Amino acid sequence: MDEEAITIRLTRDQAFVLSDWLYQVMFRSDDLEGIVHDRAVWSPIYAISGTLDKTLSEIFIRGYGPQLEAAKERLRANLYGEADQSTAPADDETAHHKRTR
Repeated sequence: MDEEAITIRLTRDQAFVLSDWLYQVMFRSDDLEGIVHDRAVWSPIYAISGTLDKTLSEIFIRGYGPQLEAAKERLRANLYGEADQSTAPADDETAHHKRTR
């Protein structure tokens, strides 16, 4: 099998939001096994998460929660043509959480 690397291009907002979601699923909810049943899929998930962590300074900034919410709103507006309400209930701890790994 050829092990040639694949490049995935994301905007900073996409990368920031995906990074936060991966962090929530992998390290906060302890539900990765419930979401991803095949452990072989974990390898690329960890690779993507690690790459995002090394690339994004946003995950370590003050005002993490408001910056994350602003990125989500921009993505919703781009996707749906206007600002949209979140599909998940607000999590005050997440909104004010500054990641440290």
